[in-house]
Amino acid sequence: MESIIAAALALAGTLAGSYFANRRSSALIAYRLEALEKKVEAHNNLVERMYQVEERTELQEEKLKVVNHRLQDLERSA
Repeated sequence: MESIIAAALALAGTLAGSYFANRRSSALIAYRLEALEKKVEAHNNLVERMYQVEERTELQEEKLKVVNHRLQDLERSA
């Protein structure tokens, strides 16, 4: 009878320990996943901003070409 009680207590302790360890592990995984999602979101924002910068750079380069062409035309006519 005592061995059955000891086995039942050991089973209960094992189940409780496993439950709490799994719960803690799940919480840690959820925390890390949330942190990773924030990093990915920041990276995506950076990619979008870089795309906008590239577009503006192309526009400025085109404007610079036009200005240089006009300057050359003025120098030729002078």
